Amino acid sequence: MNLALAQSTDLDDENRRDEARQLRGRIRSGEHDGLTTGLAPGMVQLNLAILPQDWAEDFQRFCELNPKPCPLVSMTDPGNPIFPSEIGKGIDVRTDAPRYLVFRNGVLADEITDLSDIWQDDFVAFGMGCSYSFEEALVAGGLSLRHIEQGTKVPLYISNMETTPAGPFKGPTILSMRPFLPDDAIRAIEITARYPRVHGTPVHFGNPEMIGIDDIMQPYSGVPPVMHKNEVPVFWACGVTPQIIVEHAKPPICITHKPGHMLITDSLNTELTD
Repeated sequence: MNLALAQSTDLDDENRRDEARQLRGRIRSGEHDGLTTGLAPGMVQLNLAILPQDWAEDFQRFCELNPKPCPLVSMTDPGNPIFPSEIGKGIDVRTDAPRYLVFRNGVLADEITDLSDIWQDDFVAFGMGCSYSFEEALVAGGLSLRHIEQGTKVPLYISNMETTPAGPFKGPTILSMRPFLPDDAIRAIEITARYPRVHGTPVHFGNPEMIGIDDIMQPYSGVPPVMHKNEVPVFWACGVTPQIIVEHAKPPICITHKPGHMLITDSLNTELTD
């Protein structure tokens, strides 16, 4: 790479970081509380899970045992709402995601846009890799993504693929699905193999009944997919998995992001490649 190109690339990267910080500022102020799909191009967006310290060690172990659905990127110290600076400066988990879901004893109890009033001194926040990172790589590789074309959330499904338990945390893996023609499906596998910290390669493609999905037109979350002739469904492990795991474990309180409403960092997607 020549010097001029290197300087241009560095400038582009810094511009992306600036745009991410500005967007995070709008989220923190309440100006933006919607989806982050397609926003902050080039930047890592994170799935969230926030738990009391007594539950955090088991959840960290759960992430380590289940890196496909829960690729742990960063976590906070107990009681500290600020993520380590390695993913961005001053990222406050209480205010910097557009929407949060509050689970109490495994039951969804509330949806809010700010955690300041319910923050606890023993909370530990976990930030896990998101498929938005590899989706950008898929698009850059010339592949079309149906849900982005339609402006909808990617469809999610509850599979029969069990996670590896850790303490009270166990249950099925949530999967996201994107349809491709067979040749494009192979290309998608090759591209996402470079992103193990954001779910990596698919866990299944083809017949959904083999992984416990009886009707692909009835997703757990998102809108029913549009499948074209000769396309095959391709399934990736999804960072929404902790939300159903929490329903099984029933901690007194757990907070997650609302699906599609992610925490935007200052880290570049290219920094998460293998």
